[in-house]
Amino acid sequence: MTKAPPSNMIMAALWMAGAVVSFSTMAVAGRLVSIELDTFELMTYRSVISLVLVLVIGGVAGTLGQIDARNLKLHSLRNLSHFTGQNLWFAAITMIPLAQVVAIEFTSPIWVALLAPFFLSERLTPLRIFVAVLGFIGVLIVARPDMSNLELGSIFAAGSAIGFAGSAIATKKLTATSSTTCILFWLALMQAVFGIITAAWDGDVAVPSAEVIPWVAVVACTGLGAHFCLTTALTHAPAVVVMPMDFVRLPLVAILGIIIFGENLEVWVFVGAAIIFGANYLNISSEARKNRRLT
Repeated sequence: MTKAPPSNMIMAALWMAGAVVSFSTMAVAGRLVSIELDTFELMTYRSVISLVLVLVIGGVAGTLGQIDARNLKLHSLRNLSHFTGQNLWFAAITMIPLAQVVAIEFTSPIWVALLAPFFLSERLTPLRIFVAVLGFIGVLIVARPDMSNLELGSIFAAGSAIGFAGSAIATKKLTATSSTTCILFWLALMQAVFGIITAAWDGDVAVPSAEVIPWVAVVACTGLGAHFCLTTALTHAPAVVVMPMDFVRLPLVAILGIIIFGENLEVWVFVGAAIIFGANYLNISSEARKNRRLT
């Protein structure tokens, strides 16, 4: 078994720190934007800003020529899944504590493991079933649902995790033939269209005030930045090392929720999140061992 060079581990940690800060900042900005915009309006403005960023950065990097119209059906499915998940996530952070949303969101990799056999021709192993059950137990501990009065925010957070899982599965298939610039271009363009359709459905699209516009820009920039940092971190170290670093986001978001929004800190959120984290780590480490055997 070979270990990644220390310099690579340091770079992976630095890039993941960027991802953690970006994701956490997006959560705070998304909550602040919600005082004026609904989730569809936020996604519209975010996607338009993201599209401009992709075109500018792609133009500077000389990668715009990589954009093509192949796999439009798969791009559409990926972006519809991500658009649904992201809207549910933005809705959830306005209903329940930020730490609770993030803890439930951590089940997304478990859903990937459970759904991959149906879309990526992978086997549904006993370990994957066990991981899914363990993750579900973790969610129950985090949400502690009252079956007679289910909390909508927790349901939305769980739905967002499934939406992100669908997006991740489609992205895995797209990366075989499409560049990052191409994937991000169709992500921004299609979600801008989805956002305009859904936001304008009732004939009333809110225009953000001067106070809120900067936070909308923060949501757009941190969203793109977080995924770029995460992807770059994975080029410096294996997923089994990189992904557990994302767990730092939970206490950071919890602290931000307390300081900025006066949220209560519940120990059960961390207990359930630890179980979800353990399930994720078990699945990732198993995949890493399997990949080493194949190489």
